[in-house]
Amino acid sequence: MHSFIYLASQSPRRQELLKQMGVCFEMLAPTPDEDSERIETPLLHEKARTYVERVTLAKSAAALTRWQKTDLAWAPILCADTAVSLPNSLEGEILGKPVDAIDAARILNLLSGKTHEVLTAVAITVNPSEKPLCLVQVSKVQFAHLSQEQIDAYIASAEPFGKAGAYGIQGLGGAFIPSIEGSYSGIMGLPIFETAQLLKRAQVSCI
Repeated sequence: MHSFIYLASQSPRRQELLKQMGVCFEMLAPTPDEDSERIETPLLHEKARTYVERVTLAKSAAALTRWQKTDLAWAPILCADTAVSLPNSLEGEILGKPVDAIDAARILNLLSGKTHEVLTAVAITVNPSEKPLCLVQVSKVQFAHLSQEQIDAYIASAEPFGKAGAYGIQGLGGAFIPSIEGSYSGIMGLPIFETAQLLKRAQVSCI
C-alpha cells in the first residue's frame, strides 16, 4: 500500500480535492522548459473525449520522465486534464482556456443559454513499467442566458482566465449554472468518486 502519490498538476483545485479525500501527495509539477501548450493544442477535428484522454496520457508520460530524472522514491503519479465542450458544434467542440478578454467573451457567449459537457480525464501511473490507469468522467452543465453586462462584469473579475470554458463553477461562475448532471468535483477538475476508485486499484491509502 502506498502512503502518498505525486501530483503532476499545478491546479490549486486538484490539490484541494485531494486533501478533501485525505490523500497525501507531493508535487511533481511541470518544469518551465516543458512545452505544455503544445500538448494542450487540439488536433484537427479532434473530439473532446479523445482530446482530454490524449492530453492526460501525454502529461503522464512527461511526469514519468520528470520523475526518472530525480532521485525521489517511487510513488504512483496522478495526472488530470479537463475540457469543456459543446458536442458536435463546429465552434465549440473543445473550448479551452481563454487567451484574452475577447476570447473569454466569445466562449461565454457560446455557452450562454446552452447545456455543455465538462470532461475530466484522470490517469494514475501505478509503476514506471506499466501504462497508466485512465478514465474519463463526463458531466453536463446547464448555463443560464447571460447578458452582455454579466459577461463583461465576470471577465472584469479575472476569474475566467486559466480555466477551460472561461468559468469556474466553484467561484463567481457558479451563479450562472441552474443545474448540473454528473460530478461537481469533476467539473472543478478532479472527480472524487472516480479518482478514489483509481487510487484503490493503485493501492494508495485514501478515505
